[in-house]
Amino acid sequence: MIAQFILSLSILIILHELGHFLPAKWFKTRVEKFYLFFDPWFSLLKKKIGETEYGIGWLPLGGYVKISGMIDESMDREQMKAPPKPWEFRSKPAWQRLIIMLGGVTVNFILGFLLFGLVLFTWGSEYLPAKNITDGYYFDSLATEMGLQNGDHILKVGTLPFEKYDIGAFKKEIVINDAEDITVERNDDIINVPVDPKFVQLLSSYEHKDAFLFLPRTPAEIRKIVKDSPADKAGLKEGDRLIGINDLPISYYDEFYNEARKHKNSPITLKYLRDGQEQEVVLTTTPEGTIGFFSKSFLDFFETERQEYGLVEAIPAGVAEGYDFLASQLKAFGKMFQGKIKASESLGGFGTISNLFPKTWSWEAFWRITAILSLILGFMNLLPIPALDGGHVMFLIYEVVTGRKLSDKFMEYATIMGFVIVIALVLYANGLDVLRWLNNR
Repeated sequence: MIAQFILSLSILIILHELGHFLPAKWFKTRVEKFYLFFDPWFSLLKKKIGETEYGIGWLPLGGYVKISGMIDESMDREQMKAPPKPWEFRSKPAWQRLIIMLGGVTVNFILGFLLFGLVLFTWGSEYLPAKNITDGYYFDSLATEMGLQNGDHILKVGTLPFEKYDIGAFKKEIVINDAEDITVERNDDIINVPVDPKFVQLLSSYEHKDAFLFLPRTPAEIRKIVKDSPADKAGLKEGDRLIGINDLPISYYDEFYNEARKHKNSPITLKYLRDGQEQEVVLTTTPEGTIGFFSKSFLDFFETERQEYGLVEAIPAGVAEGYDFLASQLKAFGKMFQGKIKASESLGGFGTISNLFPKTWSWEAFWRITAILSLILGFMNLLPIPALDGGHVMFLIYEVVTGRKLSDKFMEYATIMGFVIVIALVLYANGLDVLRWLNNR
């Protein structure tokens, strides 16, 4: 997980900075340094090629290119005191400086869209059609609090038809798109379940970020027995299907799960099917109300479908997927400013980002998450905060529109203020990760 995070971050930083480096070179602007990670006081590796020093710093908070004659994170005041040189950033026309500053985020957006498309081209898209889920869903406590009931078939979330089993789409419609109700089929009736606005914050909270909300209902069929567990000692085997506890018939795993927890550390009569024959055994549950087995996944019972993409189809589909993601992020930021989503629940630092990656190496997951991070990096860098690309772009647009260039002294103070804001945000986001870690210990 950490290796995937570091590799993804390194790729994104290098390509982002390359987006500044290349147009700077095209416009004959001197680039003094090109660094992966920051290098205060010393660097891990460095080599000068031509007029540019390339290196790797020790502080993995980003990277940078140091462009001559520019007020940036280097805060090179001595260089700025000298008269402008033809090769310096400040000597170039405003439109050239604007292109140089927009180069990094442009690369991020193009990369994000391209990666989404290439993932679809390489792996396609596998999904479980909702129509294949024959017995509805079972719901966790949060979804039950919303008014959903075990066995419901979800037909629509707001106005969006729920045609694929997709927890992310379900949450997005409520949190981002303000879905007011959920349409379900319940016991052959069509019912609209109203969504209380409080669930916007609950579904977007850190506490519920891993909530499964609902899963397709499946039989309680044993996939694997835990060694020396009550199930193992009672002689249960892989493939056995549990059909009753005491005198209560059991059709689904969620029914078994809920009933077993009513009999903690107690003897129960368990009925099951083996090779089509009904059998029963008496065993004693654990203090937690379990018997020690892993049930089969819903993917063992329901057939998924896969959509394959040719390259010509994949790229537009990837752009559409990336655009939809960016639009959702913009709406989420708007809801943060409105107070509908708590920033403290939704933001996170490096720990939160690294947890996006799976614990085992997956190239499909790696490139998909890298695409997401690339778009986020582009979006965040466009925020109009001095010291970020968006701050420089904001001042350059002012110069283009008014014809007046802001003074170097103003840019210096604005950059310092921007760095204070950025560092505060970084400390805040990573502080949230630390607090969450301490609370989960």
